[in-house]
Amino acid sequence: MTLGIRVIACLDVDQGRVVKGVNFEGLRDAGDPCELALKYSNEGVDELVFLDISASHSDRSTTLDVVRRTADTVFIPLTVGGGVRSVDDIDALLRAGADKVSINTAAIARPDLLREAAERFGSQCIVLSIDARREPEMPSGFGVTTHGGRRSAGLDALEWAQTGAALGVGEILLNSMDADGMQTGFDLEMIGAVRTIVNIPVIASGGAGRLEDFAPAVQAGANAVLAASVFHFGQLTFESIKNDLAGRGIPVRAVQVAGMDGP
Repeated sequence: MTLGIRVIACLDVDQGRVVKGVNFEGLRDAGDPCELALKYSNEGVDELVFLDISASHSDRSTTLDVVRRTADTVFIPLTVGGGVRSVDDIDALLRAGADKVSINTAAIARPDLLREAAERFGSQCIVLSIDARREPEMPSGFGVTTHGGRRSAGLDALEWAQTGAALGVGEILLNSMDADGMQTGFDLEMIGAVRTIVNIPVIASGGAGRLEDFAPAVQAGANAVLAASVFHFGQLTFESIKNDLAGRGIPVRAVQVAGMDGP
């Protein structure tokens, strides 16, 4: 049986508020994360991703509080990332109510963290987040970046994705820094390139702007499509995206709207 494509909302959290910009700059306040999480859950989103873009130790308590409050309110999978540096950080987030934890910079610094995390908590809990952009000097033409895409990590993005899969991560959150916040469509070439070398789920992130942007990402190989601004500022609904995908013959998960019974 083919699993339905997941539609995911991303909440970039800074000092306890949801914000959105381009490459993490020019940030606009988009609301309270718990309120948005409940709203999106009621409107039929499949999963939520919280990214603490401050990613400093001083914000960890804020993130844990947001996770606890959200986990008590919504009953859909919740992935949390940003500032995750150790197995203990992962443990704290899972205990606070996260279903999955996304790891980025710390894994670049010490790849074995991915293996240790997968062995302790299970692959299904561990997501490798890759902020990638075009770097012609890399073998694949795609490089891994840090600091909101402003700094090269000196890694080939495809090789890094392959390494992450080999170390046991359950899925890859692939964010195109070239497309992030631009609303010009997902990076189909990048999605397709990663899809050819890993056999774990790939979440496409970065670039969603129109209803017509989502199906091509799935056709390129994404198992899930993630967006932020189009949801935060009321441009698109989860139901409209799922209806469009279904109309193109792409299996989706049923929309569960608050107050209505679903299968």
